[in-house]
Amino acid sequence: MIFRKPLPPTPVLETARLILRPYAEHDLEAVQHIFPQWDVVRWLHAGIPWPYPDDGAATNWAQCVEQREKGEKCFWAITLKGDDALRGRIDLWPFDGTKRDMRGFWLDPALHGQGLMTEAADAVTGYAFRVLEWPFLYLTNAVENRASGRVKEKQGAILVDIERRDYVSGPADGQIWRLDRDAWLSRRG
Repeated sequence: MIFRKPLPPTPVLETARLILRPYAEHDLEAVQHIFPQWDVVRWLHAGIPWPYPDDGAATNWAQCVEQREKGEKCFWAITLKGDDALRGRIDLWPFDGTKRDMRGFWLDPALHGQGLMTEAADAVTGYAFRVLEWPFLYLTNAVENRASGRVKEKQGAILVDIERRDYVSGPADGQIWRLDRDAWLSRRG
């Protein structure tokens, strides 16, 4: 399988309504304000501290910088066109041969239900498939997180497994999806 390592620097990606730009230190205040909401964190992996500490964004930033410098992950701040303020984040990392999970995201609950995350996910998927030329993406979400599952369905991902996972809200069944490059590209003409 072709999974480019280290990853190149995180590029700016643009959609009809969004600018996805590299996650930056000046985003920490927005993260610390938006992220510690139950609607944001409840279905994220259990490694996220809850309640979210006052230095949670800064601690996570240090981890992101280290992973970015090693070329292990790309991190994008999700911003609305005409407003550079972070409204969410989307991350991408290569398949490691075992863990079937390659993308993660969260969005300000005030923006839920507008299709913005599907738009951001399509931009990042396009980068993975067109630029990095990855053959597939494994994607995950809690079964109960229907909004996240809908993003995968809209992209044409196929549900391949359900397994027990640990989330901030506790153990729950998680869905594992696979999105193949050729299928995704053919859907887009």
